[in-house]
Amino acid sequence: MFVSITRLILYVRDVAVLKSFYRAHFDLPLTEEIEDEWAVLKAGEIEIALHRVGEPYRNRASAPNSSNSKIVFSLQSGLPELREKLVKAGVPMRDLKRYDGFPYLMCDGEDPEGNVFQLSQAD
Repeated sequence: MFVSITRLILYVRDVAVLKSFYRAHFDLPLTEEIEDEWAVLKAGEIEIALHRVGEPYRNRASAPNSSNSKIVFSLQSGLPELREKLVKAGVPMRDLKRYDGFPYLMCDGEDPEGNVFQLSQAD
């Protein structure tokens, strides 16, 4: 049996803000939308779906972000330049990094709700 990931759903507080963030910074096309409740963005072979979280979790004070996931965007080239562009746009970005024996240049950042994403470029 072959199983593949086709969609990653993020439960978010503000669908419009995150939709705008991922479209503006990663140029992901919008494929589905229910205004302020649901948006689906095409991200290569998978889709990132933004689903508005239930009412009890919408208040930041009562529900700080506790995400344990990370979205990884793979680039063929230009990672340092994209990181710099994101920094200039005010996106929280960590430093570029490499690990011994792992042939990738990487850096992490955070979207407006604190979800961590990684930019990765093979050597």
